[in-house]
Amino acid sequence: MSFIFIIWMIFLDTNSYLIHNRLNSEIEQLIIKKENLKKEIEKDIKFINDMKDLDKYEAFARENFYMKKNGEEIYIIEYKDSLEN
Repeated sequence: MSFIFIIWMIFLDTNSYLIHNRLNSEIEQLIIKKENLKKEIEKDIKFINDMKDLDKYEAFARENFYMKKNGEEIYIIEYKDSLEN
């Protein structure tokens, strides 16, 4: 009788061991995802705070959008391997 009860609890019950294992693995994955999103939020907050500084804002625009200051010239160097793609 106890063997049937054990089989019932492991495989067939709504609170079975298999369901608990699956739910625990989902919880672990969600915790990892939450930690990664927190790190990404911290990085974005740092970026937003950096953009409040005018010098960093201008440097970001120059580096990413090829903008320039007055009297400044920009030279874009293309290498052979980048032209082949």
